[in-house]
Amino acid sequence: MFLARVTGQVVASVKDKTLLGQKLLIVEPLNVKYDEAQKPTNLGNTGRAIVAIDVVGCGEGQLVLVVQGSSARMTDVTKNLPADAVIVGIVDSATYAGKTFYNAKE
Repeated sequence: MFLARVTGQVVASVKDKTLLGQKLLIVEPLNVKYDEAQKPTNLGNTGRAIVAIDVVGCGEGQLVLVVQGSSARMTDVTKNLPADAVIVGIVDSATYAGKTFYNAKE
């Protein structure tokens, strides 16, 4: 499981019939950025883009939890789908090494 930010959406009018009605979003995995003293400063972009099925109803700009591989096919929605990445949670806040990097309420 990893943290990612929703950066866009995918519309595919031609796709496997099992994916009909599924919301496909582009997510960018995040990593922790450090300062010169190796102290965490914030969450940074990785420059990667992954298409994930949204099973929780999230939107662009939100911080989300994503699972990949066989775990992606363990939700009620995706158990019979050709899924490799699924958004399984919307993050309310994220804290690392005592520092809060993200708070949805702010």
